[in-house]
Amino acid sequence: MVLDPTKHADWEIAEEAESRMKTVYQLRDELGLEEKELLPYGHYVAKVDFAKVLDRLKDRPDGKYIDVTAITPTPLGEGKSTSTMGLTQGLGKRGKNVIATIRQPSGGPTMNVKGSAAGGGLSQCIPLTPFSLGLTGDINAIMNAHNLGMVALTSRLQHEFNSTDAFLERGNLKRLNIDPRNVEMKWIIDFCAQALRNIIIGLGGRRDGFMMSSGFAIAVSSEVMAILSVAKDLKDMRERMGKIVVAYDKRGNPVTTGDLEVDGAMTAWMVEALNPNLMQTLEGQPTFVHAGPFANIAIGQSSIIADRVALKLGDYVVTESGFAADIGFEKFWNLKCRMSGLTPNCAVVVATIRALKAHGGAPLPMPGQPLDPAYSKEHVEWVEKGCENLIHHINTVKKAGINPVVCINAFHTDTDNEIKAVRRLAEDAGARVALSKHWQYGGEGALEFADAVIEACNEPNDFKYLYELETPLRERIELIAKEVYGADGVEYTPEAMEKAVRMEKDPEIQKLGTCMVKTHLSLTDNPMLKGVPGGWKLRIRDILTYQGAGFVVPVAGAISLMPGTAANPAYRRIDVDTETGKVEGLF
Repeated sequence: MVLDPTKHADWEIAEEAESRMKTVYQLRDELGLEEKELLPYGHYVAKVDFAKVLDRLKDRPDGKYIDVTAITPTPLGEGKSTSTMGLTQGLGKRGKNVIATIRQPSGGPTMNVKGSAAGGGLSQCIPLTPFSLGLTGDINAIMNAHNLGMVALTSRLQHEFNSTDAFLERGNLKRLNIDPRNVEMKWIIDFCAQALRNIIIGLGGRRDGFMMSSGFAIAVSSEVMAILSVAKDLKDMRERMGKIVVAYDKRGNPVTTGDLEVDGAMTAWMVEALNPNLMQTLEGQPTFVHAGPFANIAIGQSSIIADRVALKLGDYVVTESGFAADIGFEKFWNLKCRMSGLTPNCAVVVATIRALKAHGGAPLPMPGQPLDPAYSKEHVEWVEKGCENLIHHINTVKKAGINPVVCINAFHTDTDNEIKAVRRLAEDAGARVALSKHWQYGGEGALEFADAVIEACNEPNDFKYLYELETPLRERIELIAKEVYGADGVEYTPEAMEKAVRMEKDPEIQKLGTCMVKTHLSLTDNPMLKGVPGGWKLRIRDILTYQGAGFVVPVAGAISLMPGTAANPAYRRIDVDTETGKVEGLF
């Protein structure tokens, strides 16, 4: 029995489907994995030994590669993960050997207002509870590895400030002269804990550590998570782990995890996490879940390793980039594809009538508040105005030389006239358009969507990057700001300008990619500006260095690496059935 999503919650639908889902051993056989390539975590979740698979299948051609992105979302999200699952199910209904690769959710949004990003309705990734609550421990490993780096840093500060050179030499340590006022890293935790953004550590006596300002970021913003996303293998991860800049010395030189001699131990925490996790859609298509979310404050991509394995095992691979095309797709295009060497065949831009209305002038929807009645009534003029935002993102995909497909993620309140308006304007902009009802009907509701993607994948494209690595940092930022965001130019705070000038003189930093940090709620750096604003400049307030991951990270606008928990968070509705042990209330 398949439950009706208009009458049942996501967790109820997932729980019913889990009673008949495939075991990982069935998935292994369908994928053609050998026995020792599967590393089970119970009967329904497993890791896959990526190194064995890639070595065995190194001469097999790759499948078709599809990226799913979206228009600028409302705070409620527009169903990008749901559409990724729906497309995978639709391709499965068409008889295609298809695999999805998605990101592991963070405990922060899962316990807050956004949910676990498993999809929704009849297009979900299951089993839902392990997916949402830690899975196989990858994020826990990231937290331990990252925080061990902070332990090494703060311990070294304590010993250097409290000890003589002779004492340090007896421990075979050299003085690093770390500047406690110029520390790059913070501690991490995988919740939205605004009270920990800014803290003082080392209170007490000399044995209680060095007293200094510090703070917490959310776990998935960690450079260790970024390294998991882009590492090609264990050797590559080990090399990257030693390049993480944790602080600067009193002369302004970087102090790395390698200098602290903690990089090997940090890598040890990550060995098992390097293998992607195997799960499935609600209809049984294999799904790799690996690396983390948040393209507004991180790279926001599933791992290169998961994509490479899937492309060897499947004829079609559907991956997902975080948030809209200005953020997640731009990083997929200019960072992930460059680092992986993979070339996409198609990119999907997910749109909802709800979000188009918001961009066209409707009252903005807010989490935890009832949706304005205007969203349940026909307003073609708002939809047409909002399509300016959709067309902007279509054009971004076309600038990459990739074939765009617009997925209208259908809601039951959408009207025929509103849908016709989107079709007309998106097709005029050069995109294929498909109406998809995967949320309500699963793969059967995504057949038009699947057909459009198959057609797009069969057409040639002309993939090209927005910039080359020889392009100076400020020129890259300006290209992204103008060509992707639609800004008139870029402004810098004095601190950010000083860093940019210094970085452009460093040949090692010049080789790094550019990973922008910006709000996901607007094309601009102001989350309240909707549609396609004109006459504005992107303001860069800081520039971070993720040398291990291979990124320079310009930070635009007032965005925090530690989100806050809302007044009505999801954890209020999550509980456990004490008779069965089943978790209820996840979404």
